[in-house]
Amino acid sequence: MNQQLVLIIDDEPDICELLEITLLRMGLETITAENVKDAIVSIDQYKPDLCLTDMRLPDGSGIDIVHYIQRHCPQMPVAVITAYGSMETAVEALKAGAYDFVSKPVDLQKLRDLIENSLKLSNTPPGNNNQHNNPSDLQQKYTIIGESPAMQKLKNTINKLARSQAPVYIHGESGSGKELVAKQIHLLGSHYDANFVPVNCGAIPENLMESEFFGHKKGSFTGANSDKIGLFQAAHQGTLFLDEVADLPLDMQVKLLRAIQEKAIKPVGALEEISVDIRILCATHKSLETEVANGRFRQDLYYRLNVIKLDVPPLRVREDDLFLLVDFFLKKISHRWEVPLMELSSVAKSSLQHYNFPGNVRELENILERAITLCDSTVIQPDDLQLPKTPPTLMNQLPEVISTARVEIREAPMRTMGHSHLIPTGEEGRTEQERILHALEQTRWNRTRAAILLNMTFRQLRYRIQKYNLDPKKYRSPH
Repeated sequence: MNQQLVLIIDDEPDICELLEITLLRMGLETITAENVKDAIVSIDQYKPDLCLTDMRLPDGSGIDIVHYIQRHCPQMPVAVITAYGSMETAVEALKAGAYDFVSKPVDLQKLRDLIENSLKLSNTPPGNNNQHNNPSDLQQKYTIIGESPAMQKLKNTINKLARSQAPVYIHGESGSGKELVAKQIHLLGSHYDANFVPVNCGAIPENLMESEFFGHKKGSFTGANSDKIGLFQAAHQGTLFLDEVADLPLDMQVKLLRAIQEKAIKPVGALEEISVDIRILCATHKSLETEVANGRFRQDLYYRLNVIKLDVPPLRVREDDLFLLVDFFLKKISHRWEVPLMELSSVAKSSLQHYNFPGNVRELENILERAITLCDSTVIQPDDLQLPKTPPTLMNQLPEVISTARVEIREAPMRTMGHSHLIPTGEEGRTEQERILHALEQTRWNRTRAAILLNMTFRQLRYRIQKYNLDPKKYRSPH
């Protein structure tokens, strides 16, 4: 097996010697260059597996090296060495396409980690970085469906971003697939075999936020009965995905900024910091620019997270993808529920084509799930889709409220079809789950008979049994 080759670009002999010794001890071959001109010659002649360049060079800068590599051999990772505290310079390098950066004085362990991770990407075609994984377990599970121009552009951008450690701000409407995009960036990157840790920033109570992110030591506060690792440590050498990052309170934004810049965290109650090596991806359906302007989001954290902004297109501009997604979800639901594969009638297809989808892809899946539940045949009709009649302007403003209201209407108390001897008079006082469980117990878990008693189709009953997780082994009484 050929040794991997690293090009070191620096005009300081002492730095070059230190880096060469470190790399040789890692079993790597090295070549050196003192300036941009010599570096370009070495890149063209030797095609190194990795370039490690200083930012300040006699005839240019490390950014010039990054730009040249991006134009002529974009699959070659390049890392830059920046002066201590030069975060603006590091961000500029990441935006230009650098894989990552390391600050002077060089921390040799961080340098080794950076080199090991970046070399995983070398000589690997973009979009094929996770060749060691089982595609059926990862790529197919988290594949992004779509062939429209907007999605082709998105996929190409994801492939490029996966070959970097630059923080990415993923912006898009609710339900458009921001977490799926983040997962793809992770799986196609050098940390594909490490943890992907998603967290909804708006779902964590404010008084527990620091402990959740950074962990805590036993006895550091009331209720801390044992040591706990935080989300940063859980994502070490992997990816931390901050969903709805705009919901972070201001005091937590300060602590998050420091953790990202220093690549270190201090658990609550701890005396020393712990180094962490993670990639930060974040997302929100809000406009961070607006949040910054209104004083609700720190400008310095915004610039640290928004090194690269990635917009996820809404479903309404992806007309070519609509029925690709429909086919995907119908097969997925059919397989999960173990029911025959269903299809849309031509009229139902037309209804979907003219719908605005304020809830995007997530709403489409919910619509199809309900349609399969309500449909009495294998062909879904427009009535089964139950698309809202609310004016589009209101739909765009209140998609979640409208969706909730629609569910409440459909799940009104069920009729009893005259079976009063099995469904008591006071049945309307029970929850839907209690009514279903009562009918199943009365029929000794004969689902066909129970569906008749509840005045619903077998498929509707099966959906609700799955929805409420009514396991016969848990509820069924022995006879």
